[in-house]
Amino acid sequence: MEDRLLYTVVSTSIILALIIVFFVVSVIRYHRRYISLQKDMIRAEITMQELERKRIANDLHDSLGPLLSSVKLYMQSLEDIGEDNEALLDIANTHIDETINGLRQISYNLSPESLSRNGLVKATSEYLSRINSDRLLEIDFNSDDDGMLPKDIEIHLFRIIQEIVNNTMKHARATKLKLIIASTVNQVTLRSTDNGIGFDAQNVEKNKRGLGLSSIKSRCEILNAQLSVNSAVDQGCSYVIKVPF
Repeated sequence: MEDRLLYTVVSTSIILALIIVFFVVSVIRYHRRYISLQKDMIRAEITMQELERKRIANDLHDSLGPLLSSVKLYMQSLEDIGEDNEALLDIANTHIDETINGLRQISYNLSPESLSRNGLVKATSEYLSRINSDRLLEIDFNSDDDGMLPKDIEIHLFRIIQEIVNNTMKHARATKLKLIIASTVNQVTLRSTDNGIGFDAQNVEKNKRGLGLSSIKSRCEILNAQLSVNSAVDQGCSYVIKVPF
């Protein structure tokens, strides 16, 4: 009788243990599948965004740019318009030049040709030099390598850099930003540090900076990258992003 009872208890325990193991394994598999689907959805959404950016950039470059240039040439060909109208014409030409330059900048930000042609480091240097020339923010950029990385990594890192710069100019009230790209055999690391007002990293999702950080996090997840954000009020902000490849 005791042997039968012991056998029943042991058998029941084994069955319960197997059920628990099966349940745990099923939950883990479901969680992994869910994460994989989330990454696929984010990747597809970002891919569509990049395609749309490229389309808009091409439209701006191929349509509006030449149209504005034609208008400027037409206005410059006008004769005998009088001194008063000539002054107005000069102002109009200035506005057209500013609009053309603005369109070029927008087109570049949407889809920089230099990125596909020259790689991440040169494209980043070119992008940051435009910002430095406007004296909106002093940016110090250094890289120990100007070699080409896999295209998807270059695109995502370039967009992350744009987001960091945009956040710094909009929210940080910083005067200086330092960016470093360092590469090893199988990893590229992006570091940034600003001298801005900083923020409470624990509550970042509640403010406007959380929107930019969310975009950075999404791209890091796609790249399987390690993301570290360090900031505190009145102590600036720093990012460290390590991307394996």
